[in-house]
Amino acid sequence: MAHHSDNEDTIFTRRELLNRVGMGFGALAAGPLLSANAAINPLAAKAPHFPAKAKAVIHLFMNGGPSQVDTFDPKPALTKYHGKKLPINYLKTERPTGAALKSPFEFSRHGKSGLEISELFPNVAKSADELCVIRSMHANVPNHEPSLLLMNCGEARLIRPSVGSWVSYGLGTENQNLPGFISMCPGGYPIQESQNWQAGFLPGTYQGTYIDTKHKQIDKLIANIENKHLPLATQRRQLDLLRRLNQRHHEMRPEDSQLESRLHSFELAYRMQLDATDAFDVTREPEKIRELYGEDTHGRQTLIARRLVERGVRYVQLWHGKGQPWDSHDDLEVNHRRLAKESDKAIGALLIDLKQRGMLDETLVIWGGEFGRTPAVEMPKPGSNAGKINGRDHNHWGFTMWLAGGGVKGGHVHGATDEFGFKAVKDTVHVHDLHATILRLLGFDHERLTYRFAGRDFRLTDVHGNVVNDIIA
Repeated sequence: MAHHSDNEDTIFTRRELLNRVGMGFGALAAGPLLSANAAINPLAAKAPHFPAKAKAVIHLFMNGGPSQVDTFDPKPALTKYHGKKLPINYLKTERPTGAALKSPFEFSRHGKSGLEISELFPNVAKSADELCVIRSMHANVPNHEPSLLLMNCGEARLIRPSVGSWVSYGLGTENQNLPGFISMCPGGYPIQESQNWQAGFLPGTYQGTYIDTKHKQIDKLIANIENKHLPLATQRRQLDLLRRLNQRHHEMRPEDSQLESRLHSFELAYRMQLDATDAFDVTREPEKIRELYGEDTHGRQTLIARRLVERGVRYVQLWHGKGQPWDSHDDLEVNHRRLAKESDKAIGALLIDLKQRGMLDETLVIWGGEFGRTPAVEMPKPGSNAGKINGRDHNHWGFTMWLAGGGVKGGHVHGATDEFGFKAVKDTVHVHDLHATILRLLGFDHERLTYRFAGRDFRLTDVHGNVVNDIIA
């Protein structure tokens, strides 16, 4: 039946008239400049500022702050001064510290580079010549919450987009059936929860997709991944109708980023039914590969990370446990040994597997926490620890992170802390510098990757950051 228009259909206010006329001319001018794909899908693949060395990032987040002097920054002087007061003037730490605490772990040299690595990481050590160890990292404060946000979002207090969100905004994704940014943490959220992978003022499309990897079944890993009541063809027709209705609604509100993100979420949820089941199902891997990574939680999620990057996901973040598992205020020897055992096999497997597949050169692997730990023992204090005097406090003045693949120098050590491992003193690298370097490896000038918000052009590094050219191959 033909629709007979009513006069009321053509009546609108003066404001609506001006709005339609003004926006209409803008639409005519902008139309030819925008591709249909970019307008519909903000995650369409995009080119960076210049040729990139890395196409994707796997960030292995050791939540809570691993101790640099027990992992990748050996300090023989701590053995000499063990149980004695260190001959340095301490800068502010979160809690009182006492005498020097030597590392209970042996260090040895590995690979052609002779890189010194703790006995905690025998599997990672097999790829020593792929590691670029930064021993001169430093942050702003010795507290978990602001340091987590600084490491993940470049800002310790205010709401800002996370690194993965900036990467997704800048590069899009190579697989339109999967999110561009995925964050995996088994057993629940870490401290600061979803703020660690937030989109901030960027469109919500760029926020990280959280996966609880304690689950093995795909329908528990990703809620509502499958519609058991409707076939894909019927869902497609419903989604097309919904898209047309939403698009009409969106045209009247072109500046509503939340609505735009919601439209894209519907589409992505539908498409994920096609690829997510495959990407997250590690049983499709050969048995020898599953054995290489290990069948435990961290092994599974690390193998999933490789499968996601292999399928075009740009940024994958792996959290080693919820809460602050590496936060060894007490029983450091017991806890660090346990935590390293949980993660070493899978991380070592990831480096080997990526290289064997020819993926390591284009995949930047990052390992580290939000800060390090003190070289001196933490003194007991009511409510802070158990008073065992065998752990280390938080230390943001100097700590270690390592990178591999993605265009960095392998078998290389950058910077140094003092002889006791307390403060970064040579070729220091702030978190902002690390972020600037990550973006450089992905093909971006960190000063040019910006987003206009509240009358200002914001960027990941705010008004800071220098690329650490010394670590780029």
